[in-house]
Amino acid sequence: MNRLPVLVSPYGPFAGIALRVHDLTMRGHHTETLLAADEAEAVAELLGDQRTRRISRQARMYALGALGRLDEALLIAEELVAEQSTLGGPKATDAKIMADAAEVLIHLGCIDDGLHYMAKALAVLKVAPRRSMRYFSAMASLAEAAQSAELYELADDAMRQAIEAFDVTDVQYRASASLAHVELWVEWALRLEQVGRAEEAAVLFRKSTTELEFWFGEGLDSPIGVAVLAICHAKGGRIPEALALVADLLPNMRATGQHHEARLLHLAHGLALRADGEWRAAGREFRAALQLSVLRSQKLFFQYEVAVTAALEFPGETTQAILEALQGHVDALWQLRMDRRTMLRQAFRRVELEAARTTADLAASSDALTGLGNRRMFDRRINAVTSGESLLLIDVDHFKGINDRYSHGVGDRVLSEIAAVLHAHCRHGEAAIRFGGDEFAMFLAVGEQEARQIAARIRGVLRSRDWDTIMPGLTVTLSMGLAEYRFGEAGPDLYNRADAGLYAAKVSGRDQLATV
Repeated sequence: MNRLPVLVSPYGPFAGIALRVHDLTMRGHHTETLLAADEAEAVAELLGDQRTRRISRQARMYALGALGRLDEALLIAEELVAEQSTLGGPKATDAKIMADAAEVLIHLGCIDDGLHYMAKALAVLKVAPRRSMRYFSAMASLAEAAQSAELYELADDAMRQAIEAFDVTDVQYRASASLAHVELWVEWALRLEQVGRAEEAAVLFRKSTTELEFWFGEGLDSPIGVAVLAICHAKGGRIPEALALVADLLPNMRATGQHHEARLLHLAHGLALRADGEWRAAGREFRAALQLSVLRSQKLFFQYEVAVTAALEFPGETTQAILEALQGHVDALWQLRMDRRTMLRQAFRRVELEAARTTADLAASSDALTGLGNRRMFDRRINAVTSGESLLLIDVDHFKGINDRYSHGVGDRVLSEIAAVLHAHCRHGEAAIRFGGDEFAMFLAVGEQEARQIAARIRGVLRSRDWDTIMPGLTVTLSMGLAEYRFGEAGPDLYNRADAGLYAAKVSGRDQLATV
């Protein structure tokens, strides 16, 4: 069938369909994102482009999270994690998916699970190639996950590494990356102020102001950047400048439904008004920001600011008691950061130990010559076959003659070539195994009819292979025996039926598949 030429892309041949969805949610148009994702995923599914569909699903997850629909976002996060082994891809992409899942879990209050995914992302990024957009994106997602757990030091380090790996010279892209880092600093500074560490907060506000003013001087065009700068001005005593920025932008952000930007602008406005002693007006701004908050952490932050402002406007025992109660809650949550840091270290250690055990188990279950599973793996798999699966046994025809005529070195090359073909025909959950010598087995997650088609393809690939490139005159064919699992059947009985088919193929002239 004729196909249209398509540029090769690690994100899928039709990635542009989903990148529009991703762009919408990055610009804060989350409701529109969901509608665009419906269209993009339907088209990608029709075209059979699962990688492009994955990009759209990620963007949908971000939009749902921003809208506070965290249970729905978690379902997509779990789906994307489950798809990793099926779709494959770069290590950094795997790390990004795990970091995104971690962020959703932490916002839902599932701290243990979220930190476990963060630890897995950290372990993968430790060995992933750097200096790429994928690595930058994964590190940025890790920073957001750490930020959601208030592990600001880790988030800061992750964003620094992300920017160092950002191998793009475009000013707007680099400015956007720096803006994400500054937004982290400002949130960190605001939380430090709430727990009484004002000097540390002031350092971060000054650093943020310097960075933002530099990028605006370079041509940065970002409503979020303006909102964050307005907060910095309010905290730095530059009240008229803060108020001017808010007045220019807030009505438009409210009108277009860009709630994140509007929430930050209401915060800046409230901080500026409170610094000027306009407590009632400041309280209105903080309550407006609270109404636009969807995450529990956001709501607690603005509830605290409302309480601080009320205590200034209406000094007395009641408002002071409310403020002290909230202050105690805020302080307790801040102290939990230390527990989370310890939990993350422990989770990272567990992930490293699991990886070491997996590596050791894989080495013990692998054939040294071909890299396929060995007899130990076969013994484990034969008793785990279930309905709808099949066992395919394979022998190389006249393999002793190949060794005798051409040498054992040529024989080893033949076995390696066959192993590569068998491995290429294994899908997720399936396995190719070398017993030893010239005997192979495949555990296939399909019934007999589809298994026959797979066996035919394998024999066809090897028959068409130009074996003369290894040794002139060399020919290689396979005999195969196939058995589909029968309900309640013991592993040895399944093996015996496949082996009987293999014997029948040999006595019938070899180079064929047989079942009994």
